[in-house]
Amino acid sequence: SYGIKTILMKQIPYIRVGTSYYKRVKAPTIAGHFNEILVHWNMETIKQDHGKDHLSKVPKYDGFTCIPNHINFQQEYLGFYNIYSPLGKIPKGGDTSLSLKFVKHIFGKHYELGLDYLQLLYLKPIQVLPILCLVSKERSTGKSTFLKWLKEIFDNNLTYLTNDSFSSQFNADWANKLLICIDEVLFNKEELTERIKYLSTTNINKLEAKGKDKREVEFFGKFILCSNNEESFIKIDANETRFWVIKIPTLEKEDTNFLEDLIKEIPAFMHFLQQRKLSSEHETRMWFTAQQIKTKALRRLVQNNRNRVEKELASILLGIMEQFDLEELNLCPLDALMALNRTRVKTDLTQLRHLLKYDWKLENQKNSNSYEKFEIWGNGDINFLNTKGRYFTVEKDFLTKNFDELMTES
Repeated sequence: SYGIKTILMKQIPYIRVGTSYYKRVKAPTIAGHFNEILVHWNMETIKQDHGKDHLSKVPKYDGFTCIPNHINFQQEYLGFYNIYSPLGKIPKGGDTSLSLKFVKHIFGKHYELGLDYLQLLYLKPIQVLPILCLVSKERSTGKSTFLKWLKEIFDNNLTYLTNDSFSSQFNADWANKLLICIDEVLFNKEELTERIKYLSTTNINKLEAKGKDKREVEFFGKFILCSNNEESFIKIDANETRFWVIKIPTLEKEDTNFLEDLIKEIPAFMHFLQQRKLSSEHETRMWFTAQQIKTKALRRLVQNNRNRVEKELASILLGIMEQFDLEELNLCPLDALMALNRTRVKTDLTQLRHLLKYDWKLENQKNSNSYEKFEIWGNGDINFLNTKGRYFTVEKDFLTKNFDELMTES
């Protein structure tokens, strides 16, 4: 029975999974903790160390599974050994003032949603969640402390990756983890962005280890990205809803014992998360709506990723509107092309038509109508003349909201 097997597991460090033997060992860490890992063990060695009768006492399983649960964790599921790690700390009522203050520092105006995020990680580990991005140019913000704190809460179920290890084809070391944290992230290849976007919403992943065949596994990992590069650590477009980008302010004062004090509160914080009522409803596949997790930091990131053609055209149109005190401007793709030909930015009518219609989501006139067309002369002077065309209307409000960095530069 399960109860007898659990008692045996506590007494005997070995298990047999399928036809292979393993020893559950506790590997010491620099921080003074222990990570429990499974190490292949030879059957003959077990006989030599404990006698051949010892093998009959070793708990036996049909295979491995990975089922995350922090409240009612079970090491065995229907004859399979659960490789998800139980949490090392036990919830207990107590003071959480420092923990809540730290969450407030990290999430700012999104404090309640931040608590929801942590609560969902703890109580609903298979729930899909947004890709959390913590960014700041400044040092001493608490980004790394936040990751270390989460590591203390979720133990072996959190892993750190580098840019290189995430881009590697081999993923056996993180495919079964709850949290995958990448510090100093810089995804300058589009395929890395597409990969993390796919993994953030899928429930299936291909596990690949060196020297072994790929196999399909259930995937429930959540990504946390940290970067000092606020505006270009990843390339995403304006319609992206999977990223929750938060700019972290500097800490008021550095406290060398801050992390240790946070760790002391973890049992009380876990108890708090168990008792707390969620402030948000389950409205999308990633729980939160795009509007809920929209931030200035996300908008700045999107703006910086817009291509040069888009930025240059927006800058020209804003300049004309400012000069002539206009709230909107009518133009055809050919007008935009003629204006951009004066710059070093290369483009064509097809790209400009796509930009206006699909990127800026504007609708052109269904028929050829009269409008005032702007012209920029060689000396920089601008004049307007009446003409006809299926023009688009660009509003100043749209440009200032989506290209506000151009306003600060002017």
